[in-house]
Amino acid sequence: MIKNDLILRTLRGEETERCPVWLMRQAGRVLPEYRATRSKAKDFLSFVKSPELAAEVTLQPVDILGVDAAIIFSDILVVPEAMGFPYTMVESQGPRFTKTIGCEQDVKDLKISDANELGYVLRAIQLSKKEIGNRVPLIGFCGAPWTILAYLAEGSGSKTFSKAKNLIYSKPALAHEVLSKITKTSIHYLNAQVEAGADIIQIFDSWAGVLTPEMYREFSLRYIEEICDEIQKKVPVIVFAKDAHFALKDIDKIKCSGIGLDWTIDPASARRMLSPGRILQGNADPCLLYANELKIKSDTKKMLDGFGKNHHIANLGHGLYPDLPLEKVKYFISCVKSHTYEPQLTS
Repeated sequence: MIKNDLILRTLRGEETERCPVWLMRQAGRVLPEYRATRSKAKDFLSFVKSPELAAEVTLQPVDILGVDAAIIFSDILVVPEAMGFPYTMVESQGPRFTKTIGCEQDVKDLKISDANELGYVLRAIQLSKKEIGNRVPLIGFCGAPWTILAYLAEGSGSKTFSKAKNLIYSKPALAHEVLSKITKTSIHYLNAQVEAGADIIQIFDSWAGVLTPEMYREFSLRYIEEICDEIQKKVPVIVFAKDAHFALKDIDKIKCSGIGLDWTIDPASARRMLSPGRILQGNADPCLLYANELKIKSDTKKMLDGFGKNHHIANLGHGLYPDLPLEKVKYFISCVKSHTYEPQLTS
């Protein structure tokens, strides 16, 4: 039994004594301890591929920030690498793929992985579970198939992902073949994560917002739904589609325990849009944590009251930025933990 199971109880729709909280990118450069551990590896990929180092930084936020869950330290792009498309991480620029997807031969070269190539992540999960003990749940994750395709077609990050969108508009059958392979690999990978000890899974659709609603339903959500149909039977799944307000009603219809929100939607509006009692996660603007404590406290209160008591996991609407003041991050978490809901908003 997990001692602090607030997030698991929330995802099951149970009443909890307070709102649970964790932060995306909580194991990152905002923590001096992370930077110290990171210095032990020659580069980012070596860091990710060291189960011992990955487990070490996975636990740091639990001990230092007091969050209610750990999330395994890894990268969404380990999936395409396992499928035969390696990448490098360029400092201050992001990922770079030497080979991209653009033609039929490229798709043939993209293999479906059974997750054997990702044993280092699974080992990191096992080590993290052992070190965490029964203190808090451990979150595993993957990127949504569309987001992975976007990187594979573009070869890097992008403001528009025009090459990826070119592929789905001009060669839709080819795009679907790629998405199907990524989906199958992701299911193998997430099943292995659960077997290794992950208590919750989050699917990151980082580039959901560059698609039209119709294209999102065809080229992203259908594949996320396929993953959820398989994984949700085993552990709770949270779907986070950034910048995709247009898709929330559609996401609401699939089998997932929670829906993550970015900071560009009002919590009360999201509540009105979605099913009663739907578990929502989010959605403070990370830049709020640059503000003074009075502003952080008032905006956090507004967010929590907007979502209402229960059926909510407090988080940011995106990951922590490296230059956010650590004390402000801790203060945000303390504001969530000490919040008292307005009587009319209790359920």
